[in-house]
Amino acid sequence: MEQIHWVRHRWQQLVAAESGRGRYSAPDTVPTKSSPKLHNAQRLTGKRRTVIARHGPHQHEYDSVSKGCQGNGIRTTKYSLLSFIPMNLFQQFHRVANLYFLFLVMLNWVPVVEAFQKEITMIPLVVVLIVIAIKDALEDYRRYRFDQKVNNNVATVYSGKQQTYVDQRWQDVRVGDFVRLSCNEIIPADMLLLYSSDLHGVCYIETANLDGETNLKQRQVVRDLPQGSELTPENFHSRIECENPNNDLSRFRGYMEHPSNARVGLHHDNLLLRSCTIRNTETIIGIVVYAGHETKAMKNNSGPRYKRSKLERRMNMDILWSVVLLVIMCLTSAIGHGLWLRNLEGASFLIPDTTSPALSGFYLFWTMIIVLQVLIPVSLYVSIEIVKLGQIFFIQNDVDFYNEYLDSRIQCRALNITEDLGQIQYVFSDKTGTLTENKMVFRRCTIAGVEYPHEENGEKSNLILLHHYQGCNRSSVSLHTLTGHSEEEGEETSSPTLPRHSAFSSPMEKDVVPDPLLVQKLNCLSSPLFLLTDASMELTYIVDFFMALAICNTVVVSSPNQPRHNRIGVSSTPLKSLEDIKMLFQRFSLPRFSTLSPPHTTDSTRSFTGRLFAREDGDQGDEEGEHGSWKGEEDKIVQLNPGAWSGLENSNGAQDPPGELGADELIYEAESPDEAALVHAARAYHCTLRGHSLERLLVELPGMGSLAVRLLHILPFDSTRKRMSVVVRHPLTKQVVVYTKGADSVIMDLAESPKGAEQSESRQGHIKEQTQKHLDNYAREGLRTLCIAKRVQTSTEYEVWLKRHAFAETSIENREELLLESAQRLETNLTLLGATGIVDRLQEEVPETIEALQRAGVKVWVLTGDKQETAINIACACKLLRSTDQLLTANCGSKVNVILIEACKALLLALRAEMECGEAAEGTSGFTLVVDGRTLEFALQEDLKGDFLELSRCCRAVICCRSTPLQKSQVVRLVQDQLQVMTLAIGDGANDVSMIQVADVGIGISGQEGMQAVMSSDFAISRFKHLRKLLLVHGHWCYTRLANMILYFFYKNVMYVNLLFWYQFFCGFSGSVMTNSWVLIFFNLLFTSAPPLLYGILDKDVSAETLIKLPELYKSGQNSKAYLASTFWLTMLDAIYQSLVCFFVPYFAYAGSDADMLSFGSPINASSLLIILLHQVIESRTLTWLHVLVLVGSALFYFSFTLVFSVVCVTCSPPTNPLGVDKLQMSQPLFYGVCALTTVLALLPRFLFQALHNSICPSDTVTAALMDQLNPDDYCRRMQRWNQTQAQSKTRSLVINVEDSDIKVPDPDFRLPSELKECSAAAGSLLS
Repeated sequence: MEQIHWVRHRWQQLVAAESGRGRYSAPDTVPTKSSPKLHNAQRLTGKRRTVIARHGPHQHEYDSVSKGCQGNGIRTTKYSLLSFIPMNLFQQFHRVANLYFLFLVMLNWVPVVEAFQKEITMIPLVVVLIVIAIKDALEDYRRYRFDQKVNNNVATVYSGKQQTYVDQRWQDVRVGDFVRLSCNEIIPADMLLLYSSDLHGVCYIETANLDGETNLKQRQVVRDLPQGSELTPENFHSRIECENPNNDLSRFRGYMEHPSNARVGLHHDNLLLRSCTIRNTETIIGIVVYAGHETKAMKNNSGPRYKRSKLERRMNMDILWSVVLLVIMCLTSAIGHGLWLRNLEGASFLIPDTTSPALSGFYLFWTMIIVLQVLIPVSLYVSIEIVKLGQIFFIQNDVDFYNEYLDSRIQCRALNITEDLGQIQYVFSDKTGTLTENKMVFRRCTIAGVEYPHEENGEKSNLILLHHYQGCNRSSVSLHTLTGHSEEEGEETSSPTLPRHSAFSSPMEKDVVPDPLLVQKLNCLSSPLFLLTDASMELTYIVDFFMALAICNTVVVSSPNQPRHNRIGVSSTPLKSLEDIKMLFQRFSLPRFSTLSPPHTTDSTRSFTGRLFAREDGDQGDEEGEHGSWKGEEDKIVQLNPGAWSGLENSNGAQDPPGELGADELIYEAESPDEAALVHAARAYHCTLRGHSLERLLVELPGMGSLAVRLLHILPFDSTRKRMSVVVRHPLTKQVVVYTKGADSVIMDLAESPKGAEQSESRQGHIKEQTQKHLDNYAREGLRTLCIAKRVQTSTEYEVWLKRHAFAETSIENREELLLESAQRLETNLTLLGATGIVDRLQEEVPETIEALQRAGVKVWVLTGDKQETAINIACACKLLRSTDQLLTANCGSKVNVILIEACKALLLALRAEMECGEAAEGTSGFTLVVDGRTLEFALQEDLKGDFLELSRCCRAVICCRSTPLQKSQVVRLVQDQLQVMTLAIGDGANDVSMIQVADVGIGISGQEGMQAVMSSDFAISRFKHLRKLLLVHGHWCYTRLANMILYFFYKNVMYVNLLFWYQFFCGFSGSVMTNSWVLIFFNLLFTSAPPLLYGILDKDVSAETLIKLPELYKSGQNSKAYLASTFWLTMLDAIYQSLVCFFVPYFAYAGSDADMLSFGSPINASSLLIILLHQVIESRTLTWLHVLVLVGSALFYFSFTLVFSVVCVTCSPPTNPLGVDKLQMSQPLFYGVCALTTVLALLPRFLFQALHNSICPSDTVTAALMDQLNPDDYCRRMQRWNQTQAQSKTRSLVINVEDSDIKVPDPDFRLPSELKECSAAAGSLLS
């Protein structure tokens, strides 16, 4: 029956889509929660999960309702004891190479094509399968032990039989169970919060196990549930309907239906996720809705990331060429065998056979496939995995990547793309938190069109920045060192580890020095005479501005001696005296926050303030005296209260030493550093947020004391709206007020347009005009800007909006779209209050890192959501934009239409022409393109992609401003696919996840914005500066080592296989070999397997210090110089030459002698081993005792094995008998003479070629390696000569010497030139 309903529902959806209403169409009238219309609408909205209490009143329905729900036990293992062998073999034979060798094993069992003993042919494949199986078994056993540990954890679960809560293992928990947890306990499954010991129904969780964030998240009990006493499971009659399990951590949709048919919407704030930890809450009770592998945590557990590297793709192509070479050799042998048999028909020494020569040739083709199988390296894939694990080990244990402040090191989450780090051509970087610290400091603000520069606070913040840089002993450039401030001696930084409870509350963020003029204006609140002045309207803007800063957030408030969540409300401890009871009744009888109000609050002040705000709301129609500038009234403000400054000069808590908590110190724990900076700034003016609960806020305002503000709604920030809002009941006017803060590009458009007068003569028009000027100035200084606005709603407007919002909250389908529409409906016609400017300092060594990457030939693009001026200023500070660069700016209109697209195309072409004209200009080192979000939207369209790429590829750097997360990923994919280049994306926030996943290499920074970027990345670092060594040193090493090792593998296999091929010309192409099959199989599997591994892990062509000082060496990896097609074929030719020498020198030496087949093969095998090992010595750039040990050990192992084999083996290799052959050969001087002569002749050409090439035209890496061997003085002189040569070859590049003091820094006063190339899309003209 359910399937019929679902089919009918899908049919209705399709019919609705055809009629133009889409998948969802809102009803004309918004129904109430209990309306049948709403019930039916939600009943027909697709598949969902129904949850009822397992031991509640409806437990008789439990089995049928919860039939498809999984248990809570988890299993991350791949295998069991019974399934390990078949499943592991099935997994391994997904590899084409293993299938190929399995085919050879099976082919060798066919009698007519059998080449060796059946068991011997199986050895290589069996060894590889066993090695991989052991590795998989160890990894799976580790997972099994972890699963057992997790599944055996204990939780308190309600038992229907015992009618109480009992201890149960996690794996025994089921959907519908009631679970009771206490503080610091881990949540066993995804649960809906039904009860909290907090009086306001709030619970706090720490999600560090889930996303790495240590700041607390607030969760709330489902609305309309009683919270006076603990929930009784037997009386829980409600039914829960929610969406099916999914991996979206930030979304949960559903509703709870009570017996009265009333429904309450459910959202992610009601959901407690598995693996999170309960904090600062005594007791909570929840009902399990998702368990085990259906929980969001398990659905996000994807494990390590696997990608195919560029080098691996190239290697696969060369393996195909090896297959082609194998087929050619086998065809040659088959044809030769057929011709040989045809020419010898009737010979007396041939065994009579009815098989035709053509059929014999066909059989021999498959025999030769078995004989020459070594040409396809079965062990290469295993060797590459081992080498990459070794490379990752050294990367993770590099002490330069350790961050003592965060106690973290680099994480390698992708195990198979280490070599891609050495081939990066484009780097796409986020700005905030990636290039900058993401530690915000309140710097400036503008209120009602009047700017307050906070000059003393700016000087103090600059001093703190200088202290930090000196404490870190770095030479990076702060954003504000561009103004020419000199460095001063500073104290060392405090303890490197901040307390976990002080997230985003460093002394830099907390210590805000108020602006004197703004302080004096705020102190005028205590003067009744102030109401008589026209400037009182400005004061309402100021109070509303700081009210918005204090309450428009999700900050958690606590104090050192109080839990974080319990700043507001009544303690839940038992009452022990009549005094406690009396205090309890007093708290219930008074307003909720009245007990915390300071004693100096008076009724007169509040009545005055109420009249002040009433005046603001009642004077909306006044045009004269209430608008324009209030500059003329500032003197009146100052004269009213000359002693005002003394009351607020220490309002930021400066009486206590920085970092110490005073008696009344508050701890603000914010979800973002912006929120913390704004709340601390408001507190500096005595606009203090003292409590934050689910329903109310406690705010202290100057002259008014503590006010209880009823919190009606929170509309959280999202990347679409780019703003957040709170809806409150104003404590003085009792009106519904919406306070909004967000990006200036959004808020300025939403600000109400003046009515009844010209904009230049209106109050709001003047405020918008002045605020925009201030915002532009802030952006030029590199400040992050936020606009503050508000809206007063009438009761009727609020009721209409509330009904629609309630419908959106209770919807399951299209819930996000409905909530977005509801928020946008509320956030219109805003009254602009002002704006803030927050400084975000650069991380240390960011300029040096970007400069090094650019010298290495890497193009750096910055993709940011900030304003254009802010991005340009920071680009200048971090040396992405140099004083000698010519800046090209592309700005188009705001609406997408054909005319604007054509104008944008004309703009791109004009900028391209301007670039071509400017290339001949003197003093220009390159071009930097700046693109805003709207122009980028046009440029990413199909018609403009080519023009945009053609323009951007000619620029040194590109800065994309106001870009969305989707645009970031689109830009990365466009460059990656169209230009066929290797890309790297680096970011620190959730908005960077998409571009991190799209890029060839994704790097996450574990910074201030959680761990979403880290969890989606291939590598995770803690600072942007680590990118320098990761690419220039480890990337170069990993690529060079692996490329050389792969070429060496191909070389040694081709060299050895050709020995068997040349022998076919002397044995009638019969498929015979001149060595015993055991040596043939073990030659690549054992005798020559260890040296390449050491070669791929430890070889070092240039030292780390030289690679850092000469970033130009990185270009060899970008151009794939270590592994070109020409390099591969030259290596193949060299292998063929060496095989010819190795075969024919022993052939002519033993010609005419009585040496048999095995005696002839003994010096060939020994010579080939020596040639292969010494060939690696010639190719290696590093030789240590470990290399010598492995190389000598491999040779000794071969000779020991062959000697023992020839002494003890009588019937090991039928039909041949190797008994005594190698013992006899090794006792003759001719054997050693042949081996020595063969080795010298085979290696001499390569040795001479390398010596001549490195002497006459050495590569950059060879020159750098020679410089490593010089003494320090000679090394410095050679390095300076190198830089001068590089500078002369690139006349437009900067002259950069080795020492940091010789690096030319751009002009500190560099600013955006006035003659920037801009385009007004409406006019379609280019301004220069």
